[in-house]
Amino acid sequence: MWRSCLRGNVVEGIRDSGVCEDVPAASRRRRTNRKAQRGAAAVEFAIVLPLLLLVIFSIVEFGVALYDKAMITNASREGARAGVVLRNPKPSKQDVTNVVLAYCQNYLITFGASNTPTVSVPSGVGGTFGTPLTVTVSYQYAGLGLGAMLSAFTGPIVMTATTIMNNE
Repeated sequence: MWRSCLRGNVVEGIRDSGVCEDVPAASRRRRTNRKAQRGAAAVEFAIVLPLLLLVIFSIVEFGVALYDKAMITNASREGARAGVVLRNPKPSKQDVTNVVLAYCQNYLITFGASNTPTVSVPSGVGGTFGTPLTVTVSYQYAGLGLGAMLSAFTGPIVMTATTIMNNE
């Protein structure tokens, strides 16, 4: 066990026996360097943490946006499929719109926003064999937090999906 003792201008170590001996300067520096390194690590963490959180939230936000885009595409596909299938009575534009809105209500991640997708079915519902039916779905993406901040600069983020199928 070492303790320091001061004799004149020389710091010396005292063993338990009470005899003063020289303490190497390198060991004194090591002790002070460890404390300084702990403080430096805390400062570095405080600087890097906001950047790390921004990257993580950006990844989550981008993933949710991609998921919503896929769900809008699937909803337009489901609506087009409901409109082209041969059945009696023939499906109406409202039937196709209801299929799309029900799909979006069940699968979109909206974070509590009241954004309802816009469904456009120009014509062709229940038409003759081989005629095309176009279903377009537009959705204004609200986002979790970063999307809302981004839309303040770029305007609203509108996702659109269009599906064209031929009547059966």
